Amino acid sequence: MRRSHILSTGFRVPDRVVTNEELTTLMDTTDEWIQQRSGILERRWVDGSEAGSDLGAAAAEMALERAGLRARDVDCLIVATLSPDHFFPGTGVFLQRKLGIKDIPCLDVRNQCSGFLYGLSVADAWIRVGQYERVLLVGTEVHSTGLHRNDAGRDTAVLFGDGAGAVVLGAVTEERHTRDRGVLSVHIHADGAHAEKLWVEAPSSASDPFISHEDIDEGLTRPAMQGRDVFKHAIVRMPEAVHEALAANDYSVDDIDMLIPHQANLRISQAVQKILGLPDDRVYNNIQRYGNTTAASIPIALHECIEEGRLHDGDLLCLTAFGSGFTWGSALIRW
Repeated sequence: MRRSHILSTGFRVPDRVVTNEELTTLMDTTDEWIQQRSGILERRWVDGSEAGSDLGAAAAEMALERAGLRARDVDCLIVATLSPDHFFPGTGVFLQRKLGIKDIPCLDVRNQCSGFLYGLSVADAWIRVGQYERVLLVGTEVHSTGLHRNDAGRDTAVLFGDGAGAVVLGAVTEERHTRDRGVLSVHIHADGAHAEKLWVEAPSSASDPFISHEDIDEGLTRPAMQGRDVFKHAIVRMPEAVHEALAANDYSVDDIDMLIPHQANLRISQAVQKILGLPDDRVYNNIQRYGNTTAASIPIALHECIEEGRLHDGDLLCLTAFGSGFTWGSALIRW
């Protein structure tokens, strides 16, 4: 039996640190208000010269180096992002070009905060069936260039940061004594009934023209969020997804050694932790330093969790996410 296993991780965040105090000079907010509602102390924003594909390439190069591989050793590239470099083509081909490789498939995943898990489900399936041996999965985001940096954006601009995380997945088999190792299962869901509760309305091919001066003047090109509804659904769906993954593999919450939730909001993560009944030492959060980096948040957190020595050989790792769409999911991995 083949399974996929995360061989290595990498990450990249911009050098520029944007503190809550700096945001108070741009909009009517306070450090206390931001921390109470999100737990965020600071985030990273690009300086204008870095695109999502640049951050993604740097994260990918780190992951490849740590796996002892070169870019040409990869059979497939999957890129999850809600902030593509351009309207089209997808960010994947630009990232591929920056890595100096060609003639391998590039898949762009547009499932926002759940994008990394959606990408993981595809990578895992392809490796399991033997279509590819090594898959490079990257989550990368540049939010800062699309935010209202004034009072109009005080509810959203304080939440989002820029960054990228990457993992290299490879095939492992029972013959290598890995029967209980690797990605055990991935579970993904969506409910489009709530699509407008967290979205960017324009540009839109449902409109003619797909972008207008009126759209820009009305702020339709910036994120809009019904925060209470997002919170209410997230703290239900994420624990459900965790229990789904555990049940599929005959485990219980007590068996989880480490939970890494999507870093949307520290208050959401804390609520999920409380519902699941997990202690602090079995949940990893780093949103305090980076804000919400959507599709990049889980791989960035995974990388730092490993670097801090919080994840050990043989640990049972659970990942879970919830975001725009609404979309959500989970993955269970024996490290």
